[in-house]
Amino acid sequence: LHEEYNISLFRQGFSLVSQEPAIFEGTVLDNITMFSPANKEKLENALNLSDLKEIIEGFSDKENHFLAESGKNLPSQVRQKIAIARALYKNAPFIILDEPTAALDPIAEAEIYSTFNDIAGDKTAIYISHRLSSCKFCDEIAVFHEGGVIQQGTHDGLLADTTGKYHELWHAQAQYYTEKTA
Repeated sequence: LHEEYNISLFRQGFSLVSQEPAIFEGTVLDNITMFSPANKEKLENALNLSDLKEIIEGFSDKENHFLAESGKNLPSQVRQKIAIARALYKNAPFIILDEPTAALDPIAEAEIYSTFNDIAGDKTAIYISHRLSSCKFCDEIAVFHEGGVIQQGTHDGLLADTTGKYHELWHAQAQYYTEKTA
């Protein structure tokens, strides 16, 4: 049975934060609201949760700071935080985060992880990462290998399976983690 879908309505249900965020020529505000009229309360929430508020306060023209040439006048960390703020502002029921902290330094990355549940809220969040340390906070982890899911579970459950791929990868990456590994 084939049903017709309204693609525009479908797209409204999803927010995306990619590791290479698209920044458009315009203001920071334009890039967060996607050129729609701003809702002050939604904007404040997005700025706070994305850890962008303090950065914007440093601009003389605040959220009206102009971004030219795909945001090349900003550090990659700021562009990434704008993308996170954009997804939060959109407030779609599904949020897809594809390596969303790839451009962030370790401190900024840790801050995003510490507020991830606030960022995701009651949305369905799909978080894609190659760094297993960044997956510990996820409710459910799916381990992909050669195009398919080979394991699924919580961090602790997957780590306990000493013959599993997650356990193998965790211990291969463990030398880079600052926490003690299991």
